Amino acid sequence: MVKINNPFVIVGYKGERYFCDRKNETAKIVEALHNERNVTLVAPRRMGKTGLIHHVFEQVKRAENDVKCFYIDIYPTMSLAELSKLMASGIIGNLDSPSEAIWHKIQSFFGAFRPAISYDPLTGMPQLMLDVKPENEQLSLKQIFEYIAQSGRRCYIAIDEFQQIMEYGNANVEALLRSFIQRVPNVSFIFAGSRQHILQQMFALANRPFFHSAQMLSLGPIDQREYFAFAAGYFAKRNQELAPAEFDAIYTEMRGITWHINVVLNRLYAKPVQNITSNLVSDTIDEIVDEQHDFYQGLYHSLTYNEATLLRALARERTVKSPLAVAFSNRYNLPATSSIRTALRKLERLQLIEHELDSGFRVYDPLLARWLLRLRW
Repeated sequence: MVKINNPFVIVGYKGERYFCDRKNETAKIVEALHNERNVTLVAPRRMGKTGLIHHVFEQVKRAENDVKCFYIDIYPTMSLAELSKLMASGIIGNLDSPSEAIWHKIQSFFGAFRPAISYDPLTGMPQLMLDVKPENEQLSLKQIFEYIAQSGRRCYIAIDEFQQIMEYGNANVEALLRSFIQRVPNVSFIFAGSRQHILQQMFALANRPFFHSAQMLSLGPIDQREYFAFAAGYFAKRNQELAPAEFDAIYTEMRGITWHINVVLNRLYAKPVQNITSNLVSDTIDEIVDEQHDFYQGLYHSLTYNEATLLRALARERTVKSPLAVAFSNRYNLPATSSIRTALRKLERLQLIEHELDSGFRVYDPLLARWLLRLRW
């Protein structure tokens, strides 16, 4: 593993040395996969689910070198055809060591879809591309799963942002994928996603194809004490002091969201100072918000008046249990209840706000919330 300059990672997975805690979650997922149980991993955006998946696979490869692990992010896909192409390029051809015989076998298996072999310019590894037409998308996906099954290799496949399949415009997409997945006994799956209510409906409702087909695991914030010990340890290595009070301010302001906390810690770690003071923490967060000003301003002005007003009101209240309540509406001169309900649905769909049953509604991005507080009423 290449040594990195800043231990507070904000892009990708850099190895367990720079990965904080998640011991219980890691153990649960590894144990489930080892015992042929699928896992549904649900986490708010930026909470660290992708890093956790890569961390799990790192542990698996160390313990079971005969298992093949694949991570596929399907967020960019909009159809089964695009899903087929993505799975083909990510999995097929990587199940076995590349050889001429293997590629002849692949070309024969997928002959109807005119497979093309290319080479990654960075790694030199071969990649498979299938020419999938919309009318053949179901057959091509079926053949991909059949190829994985006949390989005989034990595989763990993580499909990130799994709820994206609901955007394909295919009424039977869930039933179709469920039927394909049932035919690959040598594969255990991690179905990961950030849209909690969608994933819970897919896997918890009795009338849905994926009902009770996976072990459910929700990912919350990293324990604050564990996170502080991790962070303070790295600061101490370069003779910098991060006191509990200052870390608490960061953790609280960023609401325990892993990526946002690491963004702040990453900036502070780069500062040529000995002590991390409360003023430095506040100034650093403001510095990050200032850099996002144009983006936040453009986003804000893309909203309707009702949506923008409601978003600002939620930022001021931090968390609102009942946004349709008269007292909340009167406090911020919000429109009629029906208009607030419409604005809430739109802001949730844009993932600008989140709704937790035990607390209420709030602006999802804590940096955006801080920017909104600067605006005058």
